[in-house]
Amino acid sequence: MKLAIMQPYFMPYIGYFQLIGAVDVFIVYDNIKYTKKGWINRNRMLQNHADVMFSLPLKKASDSLHVRERELAAEFGRDVLLRQLSGAYRRAPQFEPTYALLEQIVRHEDDNLFRYIHNSIVCTCKHLSIQTKIIVSSDIDIDHDLKGQDKVIALCEAIGADGYVNSIGGMELYDRREFGMRGIDLKFIRPKPFEYTQYGSAFVSWLSIVDVLMFNSIDVVRSCVKNNYEMI
Repeated sequence: MKLAIMQPYFMPYIGYFQLIGAVDVFIVYDNIKYTKKGWINRNRMLQNHADVMFSLPLKKASDSLHVRERELAAEFGRDVLLRQLSGAYRRAPQFEPTYALLEQIVRHEDDNLFRYIHNSIVCTCKHLSIQTKIIVSSDIDIDHDLKGQDKVIALCEAIGADGYVNSIGGMELYDRREFGMRGIDLKFIRPKPFEYTQYGSAFVSWLSIVDVLMFNSIDVVRSCVKNNYEMI
């Protein structure tokens, strides 16, 4: 059984979904601290041929709170965000099916940050025909005070995984020998380049999955998620 673990991100880059699709079980962290300068509640879209940020506004709270303890701001305008996305992509070739997905995600009524993002991940996976089982980290019986590699190994052992897949950016964080000594095969996933036409302008990379879905047929996106990467 292959496992991957990541923190939650709102409508992330396609590589996030390649990681989910490459494993049998995906654990999403809910009991980690929210980071202001991270990408948990924000991402990038294409507007006027340039990358523009969109985000989920949050209630003011202590920086020490976990993601699952944070709440969306009372003034969060779901229709405002939908209009922002619609304004940016209404001329995109796959606007209608993608906007239907966005309505399902953005109009979700839960104001808890983690549950709101978790729903977006589940809905997007369903749209992409990803069958991977998704588990919330706090539901697993381990010592959650463990850090880094020790926590990852504990999670692998708790669910009986014999393989762990991490994003390529984590190559310096983990020791293959340590994983191997515990009977776990450590691999890293590296997405291959994936460029496509965006309104005929120069390609802007590393945008949200929203952009990918707006400009490519669902069959092309599903194929990219399934095949357009290499394991190291």
